[in-house]
Amino acid sequence: MVIRTAAILGRAMLFHSQPFLLGFLPICLAAFFLLGQFAGPAWALRWLLAASLFFYAWWNPPFVLLLAASIGCNYALGRRILRLAEQQKRQSARRWLAAGIVLNLALLGWFKYADFILHSLWPSAPALGVFLPLAISFFTFQQIMFLADSARGQRADVGLLPYATFIAFFPHLIAGPIVRPGEVIPQLLRPDLATPRAENIGAGLMVFLLGLCRKLVLADTFGAFADTGFDAAAHGAALSFFEAWYAALAYSLQIYFDFSGYSDMAIGLARMLNVHFPLNFDSPYKSCNIAAFWRRWHITLGTFLRDYLYIPLGGNRRGEGRRMLNLMATMLLGGLWHGAAWTFVLWGGLHGLYLVVHSRCRTRVPPLLGHLLTIIAVVLAWVPFRASGVHTALSIWSGMAGLHGIALPQMIVHALPPLAAIATAAPVLP
Repeated sequence: MVIRTAAILGRAMLFHSQPFLLGFLPICLAAFFLLGQFAGPAWALRWLLAASLFFYAWWNPPFVLLLAASIGCNYALGRRILRLAEQQKRQSARRWLAAGIVLNLALLGWFKYADFILHSLWPSAPALGVFLPLAISFFTFQQIMFLADSARGQRADVGLLPYATFIAFFPHLIAGPIVRPGEVIPQLLRPDLATPRAENIGAGLMVFLLGLCRKLVLADTFGAFADTGFDAAAHGAALSFFEAWYAALAYSLQIYFDFSGYSDMAIGLARMLNVHFPLNFDSPYKSCNIAAFWRRWHITLGTFLRDYLYIPLGGNRRGEGRRMLNLMATMLLGGLWHGAAWTFVLWGGLHGLYLVVHSRCRTRVPPLLGHLLTIIAVVLAWVPFRASGVHTALSIWSGMAGLHGIALPQMIVHALPPLAAIATAAPVLP
């Protein structure tokens, strides 16, 4: 399967890259506040949209047309659905909502899953070579939320400019949070949006720097150790007990600090622009059970899956059997959303199984034991998430079970002191 990101064709402008830190960000902030002071908030909002589209185009300019077409289509659909909902024409509103959801999922399905589906059905088929547009998974979810909120009558009618700015807003494009229309659009319409506020700029800068440190210092450090083990397993090496657990634990910390770091950077950037994003991570590895983990890990994704998938499927309103089925379906689809591979489906299925078992278990577990069991379950599930294939995941799991020996390699002995120091400090970090 070959799915190539648009970033391959363009120059990446990640939040920690020099073009972003030394060029885009200071120019964006300065022009935003200057326009707000001398031309008015409407012009500042236009600038913010233009800057966000430029940020998107930096990866691959042609995909800006795709983003713009998606925004225009969904805006028109949302207005149509909202009018029907206000006129109490609920059946018509639902039909238009269904059409909008199908349209968005078809777009996502083609760019992200076409090769995956083709090679799952026909393994020897030539690759389609579909390029994956930046942030399509995120802006697809946000536009589905916009349509669903329109059908429920849970939003006010808004203009195209604030809606387009909300979708294209550069802080959430790389890795979320998955912000909701009702959380952000009203903030974009405030008359004092482009008024410089020292407290917001200062707080935003501090949160951004915290995220930057998490990414560059912690995530990249753990990532180097994780890559050694997972790459060796992918090339056929049989990892020992300590090697396998070492790689799995290192990746568990890498993905947390990487993902939460990008979320913190996004929250900080938005705050500097006087926009408040919701918290996306709340020390998930401190959780004492798997349900608590999902209330604290990628919070905006969890609430989206709950409100726009699990509850519409029936939630817990149709009996215990249906509730477990809904949980499993939600997590399987959540896993597939992360990536077009069976390893992500396996990760989602494991978490679905964990949640089903947790919901059925009536035994009270001491907090310390619950915390230990949760960490073990989460670490085991991260293995297929990182592995290059199911076979690699099975090999690492075999090593974690001690089936390939229990020797402690010399490289791990040398790496243990710095890793132990970082791992000891990690739980106390916010």
